[in-house]
Formats: sequence, C-alpha cells, structure tokens
Amino acid sequence: MIDGGLATQLEAQGCDLSNPLWSASMIQSDPLQIVAAHRIYLDAGAQIIISASYQTVDPNLVAGAAHLALRARDEFVADNPSAVFPLVAASVGPYGAVRSDGSEYTGEYDKDRAGLVAFHEARIAQLDTSAVDILACETIPSIDEASALSELLIEVATPAWVSFSCRDDARISDGTSIEIAAQLFQDHPNVKAIGVNCTAPQHIEALIARIRVALPDMPVLVYPNSGEKFDAVRKTWSGTTTADDWVTAAAVWRAAGASIVGGCCRTTPEHVAAICKS
Repeated sequence: MIDGGLATQLEAQGCDLSNPLWSASMIQSDPLQIVAAHRIYLDAGAQIIISASYQTVDPNLVAGAAHLALRARDEFVADNPSAVFPLVAASVGPYGAVRSDGSEYTGEYDKDRAGLVAFHEARIAQLDTSAVDILACETIPSIDEASALSELLIEVATPAWVSFSCRDDARISDGTSIEIAAQLFQDHPNVKAIGVNCTAPQHIEALIARIRVALPDMPVLVYPNSGEKFDAVRKTWSGTTTADDWVTAAAVWRAAGASIVGGCCRTTPEHVAAICKS
C-alpha cells in the first residue's frame, strides 16, 4: 500500500504550496510539516511513503526530502515496533514537474533524450546513495524520458519502479502505447515494477491489463489521482471523489493484477485507511 497525495495532505495541514517548488518548498520553510504528513500516511496504513523530491533537482532539497521521509519512517517504527516495516521511496519526478507548466501530463518537452539523461543523472545518483529503499521514477509522460531513465537506472544500486502518466486507457501522455513504454524495461536489472500514476482512475484497469501483456512477469503498481481534474494554469482542481469509491476501485485494480496500490493527487489518508481496512 503506497501513500496518497503528499501535497494534498500538506495543504490540509495549512501549508501554502502556491509556488513552483510545490511540496519541496516546505523542506526549507517548515520541514516538520513534511515529517508530519508522512507520519499521518504511515499511521493510516501506508507501507510505502514517497519523498517530497518530485518537483526539485536542487541537491540540498533532494537530500532534505530523503532525510525527512526516513525520519518519519524511523519515528513510526520506534512507536510501532510490531508493524510491517515501511519502505521509503524517493520521488524522481519528470522533467515536466520542474518546469511547473503541466507538461508532465503531455510530454511536450524542449529537451531531447540526451538532454533528459543530463537532467535526471545527478538527482538519481544522489538519491541512490541516500539510504532510501526505492527510486520512484513517477509521472513519466514521454517515451524519450522513459528511455533516458532506462539507461540511467542500469547503474544504480537501489531498486526502482517506473510509473507513467497516461492520457487514456492505452497510451502514455505523449501518445506512445503503454505496451511500448513498458517494454523498455523488459529484463531490466534494477527496475522491479512498472505502473501508472497521476492518471484518471477510469483508465487504470485497462492499463494494468496492457502492462501485464507486455511484461507478464513484472509486478504492476498503480496510484492514480482522485479522478478530479487539474487546471495547470489556474493551479486548481475540480470534481469530487470519496474513500468508498476508492475502496471499490482498488479491489478492481487488484483483481486485474496490480500488486502495489496507492493514490496520487487529491487522495488522502482517509483513502489509504479505507483501502487498508477493506
């Protein structure tokens, strides 16, 4: 069970994330808010928490994000010694996240594959030595970015997953079929799961089926958004969802073959707790 939306929980705690760094801004301004948000998800039942490094490649912020997630995990374990030992996944967000223009949902970039290798290289190398358990390469919208990550992840010591943002039930955000994108990681030595995140929930069941056909022996993970719609210009969300809806959907995703489930934007500790109790 992966956690839910970190920014969603930070905003619920009263944090102002209306800046290009988004959740990462709290690493400097109020780091204990991030620890608290991670801890709330762990207390709700999450077995994997994802760090606040999604929207930054600044070395100090990247290191801080990993440290805060590890701190929250250590505090939870100290208070709950008999609980399942949770894992810390370090977020490796897409190039589009740093641009802060919504292009992680389109894949319309101004860098070629070589530029994307250069963009990701230092952050992945830093997180690979940070004591996290997983490198979470997430919300990947383009085949060029996926290819760049496939190359860089060959050299890491930390297991990784790669999850794509998708435009519909068959294609990642740049229009490439999910099967072609997934097959970039066939027999990859360090990528241990492939999946989809920050994608509308109604597309997830079909995407799981397509990934399983493309890579029948690879675990599949899914952590879609709540189903609400994001306006990248106004930085606002519209629509609603409930924890009960999420429980029903998660059961469908597990039946379709997903072995790791969670939530992304606009999902909450209540969503996580409801799934864990179901």
